[in-house]
Amino acid sequence: MLTRTMVKRRSIRSRFLSWFLRRRFKPKLLRPDFDPARFRKMLDRDMGKNPIASDVDITPLQHEAVNGEWILPAACTSKRVVLYSHGGGYLFGSPLSYRAFTSRLAVACDARVFVLDYRLAPEHPFPAAADDVIAAYRYLLTEHDPADIVLAGDSAGAGLSLSLLVQIRALGLPMPVAAVLLSPYADLAVTGESADSNTRTCAMFSGDAIRRAAATYLNGAHALDARASPLYAEYADFPPMLIYVSDTEVLRDDGLRVAERAAAAEVPVDLRIWRGQPHVWPLFVPMLPEANQALSEIGEYIKEQAR
Repeated sequence: MLTRTMVKRRSIRSRFLSWFLRRRFKPKLLRPDFDPARFRKMLDRDMGKNPIASDVDITPLQHEAVNGEWILPAACTSKRVVLYSHGGGYLFGSPLSYRAFTSRLAVACDARVFVLDYRLAPEHPFPAAADDVIAAYRYLLTEHDPADIVLAGDSAGAGLSLSLLVQIRALGLPMPVAAVLLSPYADLAVTGESADSNTRTCAMFSGDAIRRAAATYLNGAHALDARASPLYAEYADFPPMLIYVSDTEVLRDDGLRVAERAAAAEVPVDLRIWRGQPHVWPLFVPMLPEANQALSEIGEYIKEQAR
């Protein structure tokens, strides 16, 4: 079953943010000398300064092959656990640069959030990230009931969450209770029409930028491998999904096609399409009204799915 909602309103702040990203962020990813390692450091320096939610504890974890950090709200009263995989095209991003969002996510859904620090390309190409996320899930299963676990991620991290579902089923492990996917990057063959048709309107990426990221991560591996491009997986028996996409982003069609394939396999899907928002706009809490609303909805969805 597919429930599709279109949100048309757009704030002045959203329009300004898109203008800013289109001029300051987007061109950096297309430069011939783009250096993922340097870009990671810049994001950690700049985004790592953003204030996190109050009254949360952050605890680093290094457990055998699993690296990341736990975020625990002081007032948490539930057994819920969210396994969060950050975005960044498999090239950049980190738990540090995501703390402003993941700390608020933990509060919104009254849950412990584990933010996975998976290995990044080009130093660690496919299947490194896919291997890391299944290792993290196995670790969580040693201490948590799968009925209490929700997968969540944005962009490449949302693709990685879907990749995890593919691996869980292949290994015969118990499924998590739900998945939340923000603008999933699920087709590294980049066959969606929006990759080109939305190149001008997308505030953050172009079709060429996501093709370059895909090629770097794949490093010669087959783009249709479902662990890398979970759009091409069989979706039977996957858990319910909440999916957010913007109608103007280059990855729009990845999210739409994931929703359609899941629904065709009788997976309950709640698809929410927002007009004119930047890629993964929920990350821009608390400054963006649309981000605050989406975060509130995500929190309620997770609490409803994992009681």
